[in-house]
Amino acid sequence: MSENILYPTHGSKAVERLFQGAPVLCDGAMGTMLYARGVFINRSYDELNLTQPELVREIHLEYLQAGAEVIETNTFGANSFRLEHFGLRDKVREINLSGVRLAREAVNQIRDKQGVEAFVAGAIGPLGVRLEPLGKVGLDEARAAFAEQIIALTEGGPGVGVDLLSIETMTSLIEAEQAIAAARAVAPGIPVIVMVTVDEEGNCLDGATAETAARRLSAAGAEAVGCNCSAGPATVLSVIERMRPMTDLPLVAMPNAGIPRAVEGRTIYMTSPEYMASFTRKLVKAGASLVGGCCGTTPSYTRAMRSALRAMDAMETGAQVMESRSETPSAPKVTPPPLAQRSKVGAMIAAGEFISMVEIVPPRGIDCSREIRGAEQLHKLGVDAINVPDSPRASARMSAQSLCVQIQQKVGIETILHYTCRDRNVLSIQSDLLGASSIGLKNILCLTGDPPKLGNYPDATAVFDVDAIGLVNIVRNLNCGLDIGKNSIGESTGFAIAVAANPGVPDIDQEVRRFAYKVEAGAEFAITQPVFDLRVLEEFLRRVEGFRIPVIAGIWPLTSLRNAEFMKNDLRVSMPDEIMARMARTSSPEAARAEGIRIAQEMLAEARPMVQGVQVSAPFGKGKYLAAAQVLGLTEGVEVPRG
Repeated sequence: MSENILYPTHGSKAVERLFQGAPVLCDGAMGTMLYARGVFINRSYDELNLTQPELVREIHLEYLQAGAEVIETNTFGANSFRLEHFGLRDKVREINLSGVRLAREAVNQIRDKQGVEAFVAGAIGPLGVRLEPLGKVGLDEARAAFAEQIIALTEGGPGVGVDLLSIETMTSLIEAEQAIAAARAVAPGIPVIVMVTVDEEGNCLDGATAETAARRLSAAGAEAVGCNCSAGPATVLSVIERMRPMTDLPLVAMPNAGIPRAVEGRTIYMTSPEYMASFTRKLVKAGASLVGGCCGTTPSYTRAMRSALRAMDAMETGAQVMESRSETPSAPKVTPPPLAQRSKVGAMIAAGEFISMVEIVPPRGIDCSREIRGAEQLHKLGVDAINVPDSPRASARMSAQSLCVQIQQKVGIETILHYTCRDRNVLSIQSDLLGASSIGLKNILCLTGDPPKLGNYPDATAVFDVDAIGLVNIVRNLNCGLDIGKNSIGESTGFAIAVAANPGVPDIDQEVRRFAYKVEAGAEFAITQPVFDLRVLEEFLRRVEGFRIPVIAGIWPLTSLRNAEFMKNDLRVSMPDEIMARMARTSSPEAARAEGIRIAQEMLAEARPMVQGVQVSAPFGKGKYLAAAQVLGLTEGVEVPRG
């Protein structure tokens, strides 16, 4: 950003604030909101500025009330080429002027009623035509079309026209450069942000790399550059990471809510607000200063992203306070006990012994006698430890910590506590972990957690102050005798730290990257999601060889074809066709369960040389704990109930 640019002011605040590095939250999708309100996609959404202005203004207000500091005008397609398709070529100025007026009215209303200052960005999308040399539209024609729209958007100056211009979803760098040139020619005092859209490899759709885009758009005169739309937050994050070394300009990130999927005839964006919020923190840490959403995002996403930014502010402020407060050096670390001395599980991991675990899910009520009996059976049969999930699939169940304590006290077998970030802020995380250590829980599996939308209480709010990587950092510090403020807690909590891994996730690059971060943060062993395809596990282990920690393979004995279909389609687990066919050939529920156990035993036998242990998830139905032990080969001479 040039220091000589004179930014227009809006009220008492300078627009320059948006470009000074502090995180700024922009709004989400306009088209998604209009479609949800029954506006068919064959209409010009920009023309609604004239025919349904109340609807457009209402959506702007919803984003502002959710915490957006910058809202975009409903003018993404309000250029002469796109409007000509709807017979609206002569209404370019009128539609853009109305779009600015509606956004400005919403900003003024939120300022007058709540004292909140916000800014209006003029949305400028691609022209929707091919430019020379591949198309018949000349570069001068493209600049003229962009200039016509920009003149209308900026008419009246700051406070009446837009405060900044948002050139977005650009598929071609040549076209983006024409839009910047037009803005510099007809609105030289208005800041310009420019965003490209990319494919799943993180490259622009004209073949240019993210690095090239950052360099060329910076040189063309933008005040900020970045990426929007695309294949979702993970892809946009990789682009921001690649752009950061290439430019000194502020970076902008406004991803889609994931890749849309067709579900029963409807197009659904599968990424949750909580997932988007977790990536908001990652985007800011990677260098993005203006963040928001694109297709599929709504005010609920904006609200979750605002919470994420506030949590970051609180943590940063707390760290600054602690730093300014400490005239004496921070508390010295203590050396945690060796892994072998922290728990039986830790000792087996450290010794390289093969460890067997079975997962026992907490009950939905207060009676856990069945789970206790199951743990007793497994303990007698020789299972080494019990895994206890933390409200899996965002379901409301007895606390995992409570069941772990009861199993250890009543049965005498060691447990691994699953602990998620979904429901706790950093204060309660520390309190829970200190309490868990004090009552003898020494093995913890650090998880981000399923978002509430997946569970039976979808309106429940999520916290996600940190994700699994941040949680590992917290646990490691507690093991070193330090709390979240780097104050001494007296002694080590002595946890053996585990993390999850999903070898079958579609974006394996992102999974490997996150696994490396977890190991760097302090993870000491890993437990995988259920594995049905050994090739997937082999590939994952090969990819993490440079930072490998002991890996325990997850095994799930299938109970039916429907169970296999659920795993494949709902949980997105890699499921070979051969296994689906084997389950389909079974002739009865008993035969299906027997076949599921055989498949699990085969998985275990083939995976055993590659991993240091196995976690078996107890299947559904009668005799499920003995069935899990049967997978482990521990039931010889023991009658296993059928059905």
